[in-house]
Amino acid sequence: MIDKIFRHIKDNKLLLDGDTVVCGLSGGADSVGLLLALHELREKLGINVEALHVNHCLRGEESDRDEEFCCQLCSRLGIPFSAFRVDVKSYAKEHSLSDEEAARKLRYGVFEANSQGKKIATAHNANDNLETVILNLARGSALKGMAGIPVRRNNIIRPLLTVSREEIEAFLSERGQEFVTDSTNLSDDYTRNKIRHKIIPLMNELNSSVIATSVRSIGAMRSENELIEAETDGAEEKCRRDNAFTWLSQYHAVIRRRCIARLLSDNSLPYSADRLAEADNILINGGKLNISGNIYFVSDGSKAELKNIAPCDNTEELSADLKIGENSIFPDKTLICELLNCDDLKKIQAVNSLLTFYVLDYDKIVGRVIVRNRRFGDKIRLKGKNFTSSVKKLINEKVPAPKRSTLHFIEDDQGTVFAENIGIAQRVAPDRDTVRFLRISVIQKSDRSGSIEPQKK
Repeated sequence: MIDKIFRHIKDNKLLLDGDTVVCGLSGGADSVGLLLALHELREKLGINVEALHVNHCLRGEESDRDEEFCCQLCSRLGIPFSAFRVDVKSYAKEHSLSDEEAARKLRYGVFEANSQGKKIATAHNANDNLETVILNLARGSALKGMAGIPVRRNNIIRPLLTVSREEIEAFLSERGQEFVTDSTNLSDDYTRNKIRHKIIPLMNELNSSVIATSVRSIGAMRSENELIEAETDGAEEKCRRDNAFTWLSQYHAVIRRRCIARLLSDNSLPYSADRLAEADNILINGGKLNISGNIYFVSDGSKAELKNIAPCDNTEELSADLKIGENSIFPDKTLICELLNCDDLKKIQAVNSLLTFYVLDYDKIVGRVIVRNRRFGDKIRLKGKNFTSSVKKLINEKVPAPKRSTLHFIEDDQGTVFAENIGIAQRVAPDRDTVRFLRISVIQKSDRSGSIEPQKK
């Protein structure tokens, strides 16, 4: 086992000559095995070894027993030792965490505070790694999660990832070294213990070498993940500036989504696989995606960035009865309505083939007709569609943010029949029986030449 640990440390450059490594020591078999292995390898590696114990104060006298055991073990080996106590119960209650998660956060907090300029070694082994992969698989994970526990993260290293729990216990038995047993590890109260005591034994029935096999499989996935991470580093270097990407679309979807994930993580924003897929679609095709609060992921197809966009103030509702002719509810735009018969429409289309406008069946409009601005909850069943869509979603997909506050809407007694830059409702769409057409166009008041602002039919 010692040779296997040495090769793992050297192959991954976990420890260098002159390093001081602090061993996270719980008193259990894994951490005691780690401490003894590092102690035996200290001269060969040229390192200094220390130990640190975190008493979670969850098991009363048993927790105190573990702390004392660790202290005595380090005293016998001549290894510098520190012990710290944390109040897991209070922390878990204050932050709405499970005891297991609260203990982990507090433990790593102690590690970080007491390892400046040093390496921290934790006793995660091959069994732990397989359990982590199974847990990630059950929760839903891509390659990064299937690569298991990282060999290193910042100054934290895992020298035991290639050795099994059985190898560790055999190593301790050979050296006549005792260890303590955490009673909570013998129960199925925690999710990981259910995997450890139920799922792994079933996998062993299928393959008695499942732990050794998993070391090779996870190692291969870790190597592939490292390659993707390196490619992601390169893409970020070329395409990312602060919270924006330029031309990231030229990369493979896997790289794009990892870049987006890093961007969100760097800004402490939540994400999931589905959210990354949505953001990637926005990055490629343009649009806007709400991430959290007023934070949006916005793209025009070439540049994508995080933006803080204040909510649109729709408290002032603008509306007026629709007139045939010019309609003005915004200071800089005019909506033009023209009533045409079939022959007139054909002539206008022939003469103005380059202009874009909307046409609906005037006689299908019901009751009073008004022109207004956008309202919260607007919906429309667009021409050619058999379902009703949220106007907000359509606007986010089709309309640049600066133009959204001055969009015209036309509604009758049955609802919205026209949404600027979006389209007309199916129920007022012209057909072969249409006699009178309502032709709608929009111009900027600063442009009185009659040219029409581009619209999407």
